[in-house]
Amino acid sequence: MTLKARRINQVKERIRRVIQKIEKEQNNQLDFSEKKQDLGFKVFKLSESNFKQWQSKPSSAEELMEQMKMFVNPVNGEPTTESMIYELLLKSGLNLNSIIEKKEGFYLVNNNELVLVLDKASEKIFDAIVKHHPLKVIALDLVFENNDQLKTNTSLQMKDAGIDFKTI
Repeated sequence: MTLKARRINQVKERIRRVIQKIEKEQNNQLDFSEKKQDLGFKVFKLSESNFKQWQSKPSSAEELMEQMKMFVNPVNGEPTTESMIYELLLKSGLNLNSIIEKKEGFYLVNNNELVLVLDKASEKIFDAIVKHHPLKVIALDLVFENNDQLKTNTSLQMKDAGIDFKTI
């Protein structure tokens, strides 16, 4: 184990001990607050992107065709949903401590700041999203499963509602 990894583990262990001490102190007190204090913490490790990177200038028509075939599915490998959510939070300029709620078919970030559609798409799901009045919606293109009518109708529905809609 490297010195840097050892130091990171020491810091994480110190944070865990502090949390345990705070929890012990709180157990001996009456709790009149309605909201429980979150004493957890997250550790993020920088890794490769979950999404394929487009090459700006293919040198030939064959390379362009090959690249377009590769981007039928923009997801790189088999990432977890959680890792895609956090990458999209970063790429959207949001804080990694954002509040993420799992809804039926989508993820709602910071109440209505952002919606992520990563698993499946249906008219019912997008109707539910519009009711939340988010500022921005990001959907994976592959969730539409080549249903261009649903994708076009969703884009128009979002535009009419004043929602910034992007597919990747």
